[in-house]
Amino acid sequence: MSQRFVIEAVMVAIYGQLLSANRPVEYIVPYTTVLELYEFEEGAEPLMNEPGDDRHVKEKVKELIAYFEEPLNKKKIQKALTVPWAKSAPILLGDQIKLSIINAVDNAHYGELFDPIETEVLLSSLKEEAPILTDQLEMIQRIISAAVPIQVFDIDDFEFALEGTAHL
Repeated sequence: MSQRFVIEAVMVAIYGQLLSANRPVEYIVPYTTVLELYEFEEGAEPLMNEPGDDRHVKEKVKELIAYFEEPLNKKKIQKALTVPWAKSAPILLGDQIKLSIINAVDNAHYGELFDPIETEVLLSSLKEEAPILTDQLEMIQRIISAAVPIQVFDIDDFEFALEGTAHL
C-alpha cells in the first residue's frame, strides 16, 4: 500500500526528491494547482531566487505540463473533472510514484484564513484523509493556529513524513 500526501503540482516539479522515494507514494494534487503550472510557465516572476535554479525549475514545470498533456494522462484528468471531488486514475511517475488529480471544490470553509488554492489543499487532505506536504511555513503555522484537523509536513521533512505515515 502506498503512502499518500496532498500536494500542489508545482512542488512535485520543484522538489526532485519527491520523485525518488524508496517506497510507493501517491501524491494527490488538486486540479487548480495543475492550472497554476501554466501561470508559472508563462509568468515573468521567478519561482526561485537564483537565476539558474529558476531556469531549471521552469524547465521541470514545462516537463510536468507536457506529461499531463500526454493523451492517456490528459484523458484520466479530464474524466476526473466531470464530477466534483472525483479523483483521476493514477498517473505513474516512475516505479514507486503515482499521482492522482482531484477535482477539489473550494467551498470557502476556511476562506478567511486561507486563499482558495490553500483551501482546496486543506479540503482535499480532509476528504482523502491524507497529510499535506508543503514548503510554505506560513501555511503550516496557519493550519496549526486554526486547529485544522489534518497532518501537515514541511517538504524538508519528507523522509520523516514517509516514516511517520508508514504506520497510519
